[in-house]
Amino acid sequence: MNTTSANVASPATDLRARWADLLKEQPALRIRNAAQALGVTELELLVLGLGDTVVRLRPEFAAILGQVEKLGHVMALTRNDDVVHERKGTYLNPSLQQGPVGLFVGDDIDLRIFWGSWGHAFAVSEEGKGDVRRSLQFFGHDGEAIHKIYLTEKSDASAYDALVASFRSDDQSHTVSVQPRKAPPAEMPDAAVDAAGLREAWLGLKDTHDFYMLLGRFRVSRTQALRLAPEGGYAVPVDNKALRHVLTSAAQRDLPIMVFVGNPGMIQIHTGPVKNVVDARGWFNVLDPEFNLHVREEAITHSWIVRKPTTDGMVTALECYAANGEQLVQVFGKRKPGIPELEEWRTLATEVENTLRA
Repeated sequence: MNTTSANVASPATDLRARWADLLKEQPALRIRNAAQALGVTELELLVLGLGDTVVRLRPEFAAILGQVEKLGHVMALTRNDDVVHERKGTYLNPSLQQGPVGLFVGDDIDLRIFWGSWGHAFAVSEEGKGDVRRSLQFFGHDGEAIHKIYLTEKSDASAYDALVASFRSDDQSHTVSVQPRKAPPAEMPDAAVDAAGLREAWLGLKDTHDFYMLLGRFRVSRTQALRLAPEGGYAVPVDNKALRHVLTSAAQRDLPIMVFVGNPGMIQIHTGPVKNVVDARGWFNVLDPEFNLHVREEAITHSWIVRKPTTDGMVTALECYAANGEQLVQVFGKRKPGIPELEEWRTLATEVENTLRA
């Protein structure tokens, strides 16, 4: 573990100067992209603002999130390197204190929280287009952003100020600890996997959430499991334009869907229709009033139509992956436990399978 003043190799003042020079060349560059260009983590850049635009909060994550409902209408942001998921609403129905996974289950803000990755919390004020954007930002032990909560014009700013004051850390130094993310274990050769057992277990699934345990049981990655899936349409490789086709078709057909985007510490879910599907600035986007999705489409290297049996019948998803096997985004038809998935969604998935098979 390295403890640095914002950068192992350079003093904080040097990193601040290099960042300033970079912003002169690219004024619109976001902090995440600036960090990549400078060879540091986003966290290491963010802490340069402590004492000015940034306040370190005590790492009492469940307690902080338990107070977020008081902020009212906000924007929740979860992303990985290539997909950004932004959903507006109020944080309702939390389950935060027991076990390794926390939840918010609301019609608008719907989250699955994996506490083991969480390491740091901050309140941040950023100069925006003619105003100041205020947010709560959470980072992993590896220095990468896990989740951000931005105030909107409808938020309760006084509740935000009270939350920040309540959880303000005594430590406002620029020192930060960054632990490199552990690389995933190397895949076993397909021939070494108990493929027959994997397929039998897949066919015996009762809940889609059990799929993660199936991966651990057979020591396979998600993409390896897809390659070894049961025959009969349980995992069908499709063209990487499938996401574009699905989102565009869902918008045209007014088909409500579920869009999952995550990273090691969070999965964020949108449930409902999508309307305004557009290309902009090299990204493929959904730009709706309460939901925005931004996809760097060229990063998708593997796409699959995936089917899993459950007690509610078959559940079908489009799953998209990066070259390193990281899952970038999943799309389902709108559904809830106890309710079969929409036939219109199954029709669209079959259409993708038939017309865009890889």
